[in-house]
Amino acid sequence: MREIRRSGRTGLRPPAVVAAALTAATLVGLAALTGCESGTPTTQSHQQKRPRPAPTPVWDRSPSSVAAVGDSITQGFDACDLLADCPEVSWATGTDTEVRSLAQRLLGPAAAAGRSWNHARTGARMADLPGQMAAAAARRPGLVTVMVGANDACRDSPDLMTPVADFTESFTAAMSTLRRTAPTAQVYVSSVPDLMRLWSTGRGSPLGRQVWKLGICASMLGDAEDMGEDARLRRARVYDRVVAYNEALKNVCAKDLRCRYDGGDVFDFRFTGEQLSPWDWFHPSKDGQGRLAEIAHRNVTAAKPPA
Repeated sequence: MREIRRSGRTGLRPPAVVAAALTAATLVGLAALTGCESGTPTTQSHQQKRPRPAPTPVWDRSPSSVAAVGDSITQGFDACDLLADCPEVSWATGTDTEVRSLAQRLLGPAAAAGRSWNHARTGARMADLPGQMAAAAARRPGLVTVMVGANDACRDSPDLMTPVADFTESFTAAMSTLRRTAPTAQVYVSSVPDLMRLWSTGRGSPLGRQVWKLGICASMLGDAEDMGEDARLRRARVYDRVVAYNEALKNVCAKDLRCRYDGGDVFDFRFTGEQLSPWDWFHPSKDGQGRLAEIAHRNVTAAKPPA
């Protein structure tokens, strides 16, 4: 009886129990050692060594077709005739060989004629983009070009400009619309042009100033010769809103692996008189459309997106 009590106090176990535990531990260790030495992989190592499939490229620099959405710039408005669309000189999908549109540069003139589509509309704002995108998506294009936003800033007054939140929401909705039908289509997004620079360039033209009085982009171009404080603040509000629009385009595009923003290249481009319409000194001329095509082609075919 005393021995039993002594074992309980010291924690000692009967010899048979200790021997059994040592035997079990030895067998487990040998089994593990044998598995490693024989080259038999464990479940975890087997999963780690399983080859992984190569990632699918998310940007194709040679898409097989092009669809365009946007506003009057993509429709070539005032590039050929006064107050008229001229889609044949469009930077995105035009057929004019002097402009050499993005579609022509990517596909070749002959192929571009049958594999490019222009769904842009003069006067369109960002709120119109989801509908245009649905029409473009139905084509199952390899690439969709987006240039829209100038009309959201070009209103009768700065107070009527599209709020940035609404602009962002509409662009997000347009991207979602595209993805439901054409999940693998590439998207190239152009920045909104610098309207302040267009005003600065065109205000030296007496003809341009007369045409601007008809109401073209009044928020920026109205009273073009007025250099007073109120006019300066009005133009600054429009400039700031365009900058905010471009930031929204960049941010929404960044959330989509198959979307590429131009890095502000169109916003930064310094249009000269030769690159602006001789009728309104605001929309790109035929030469200006060619410059837009150059920018787009450079960015679409680059190995990396613009910084």
